[in-house]
Amino acid sequence: MKVYENPDRERWKALCQRPANDLTNLDQTVRTVMDRVRDEGDAALRDYTARFDGVELDDFAVTPRMIAAAKARLPVALREAIQTAKQNIETFHRKQAVPVEEIETMPGVRCWRESRGIDRVGLYIPGGTAPLFSTVLMLAVPAALAGCKEIILCSPPNANGVIHPAILYTAELCGVTKIFRIGGSQAIAAMTYGTETVPKVYKIFGPGNAYVTVAKQLASLEGLSIDMPAGPSEVLVCADAGATNSHVAADLLSQAEHGHDSQVVLITDTKAKAVAIREEVMRQLAELPREALASESIDNSLALIFPNWGDAVEYVNAYAPEHLILCMENAREFAAGVRNAGSVFLGYHTPESVGDYASGTNHTLPTYGYARQYSGVSLDSFVKKITFQELTPDGLRNIGPTVELMAEAEHLQAHRNAVRLRLQDL
Repeated sequence: MKVYENPDRERWKALCQRPANDLTNLDQTVRTVMDRVRDEGDAALRDYTARFDGVELDDFAVTPRMIAAAKARLPVALREAIQTAKQNIETFHRKQAVPVEEIETMPGVRCWRESRGIDRVGLYIPGGTAPLFSTVLMLAVPAALAGCKEIILCSPPNANGVIHPAILYTAELCGVTKIFRIGGSQAIAAMTYGTETVPKVYKIFGPGNAYVTVAKQLASLEGLSIDMPAGPSEVLVCADAGATNSHVAADLLSQAEHGHDSQVVLITDTKAKAVAIREEVMRQLAELPREALASESIDNSLALIFPNWGDAVEYVNAYAPEHLILCMENAREFAAGVRNAGSVFLGYHTPESVGDYASGTNHTLPTYGYARQYSGVSLDSFVKKITFQELTPDGLRNIGPTVELMAEAEHLQAHRNAVRLRLQDL
């Protein structure tokens, strides 16, 4: 972890750079997979599953019997933990629904907006070194609340052709309608184009490796919507003098252990605090099962010393972190100046891990600086907003002349006539 003491603003741009994320060299490889799945359907999926996942499958669908067996293998305590997390996530996301309100913009002219769930959505859930059953909660819960008619889930099988039991249990618990044992870019291709087995979806959600990321980008060129651009996971922690060093170090490592390309950033106001936290990071790192992955991430990480917390908040907005932990006494005051962040964790007792799993907020968040213009996944991500308007005869009389004049000015006579003929009949 490199330490920078009160860096000049001219250096901030360089200090906001993430580890290189050049995916252009994967474009042709992934495009080949996408094209083959489009043209050959299930046959291509069987070939790629045998090649990449090491298992030959005749049928990709997960059956009720498989789900029941997964549930039986899952410890009761874990099932109860998943249920608690689901309840919290459901409570938070349900409150995001906005009641319909009709607005009279002028006498006799009423406008309103209503939400409709996207009919069919696709969820991709990685299953490699970290089977992310928590992401099933984060995606399937709001999808169900939004009223999506079909929720399709794809996740890679292991060498025995099995998806991790926690993923299957959580998927059933949250109302996923179909589950398929398909991973990687071929899963994204299947949901993009549809095959004999996998339905074509209208929007794709979920994290993944670089191949999955490129596949989602290519899917968006085919007219599909995706949740957001994705990069490696990241966290920025602001720690004042009252922050416990071991807590801050654990927060930093909780993101570092995601992968070698994750980035963690520490901001504090004294060099002594930065050095002490860095030493604690190295001590805890040596005890982690995923030390090899996390150590690569720590090599890419920064500790920045800003004696003035006003400069710190400006750097935070320039960096636009996915996760922002304010391990500070005046966390809410500092947070009032934050404009760019995916999710914010306030105070000494709020680790980022609670948002990852069970507090209720969504952990599918913009990375790589995209928090400048993107929000994290929410109930709105799974709905379309349809606007409505209704005019009374008096409403048409009131607004009609305005529309006629504007249509005339744009030389659109049929637009004008659609109003004029009605007014004449009135």
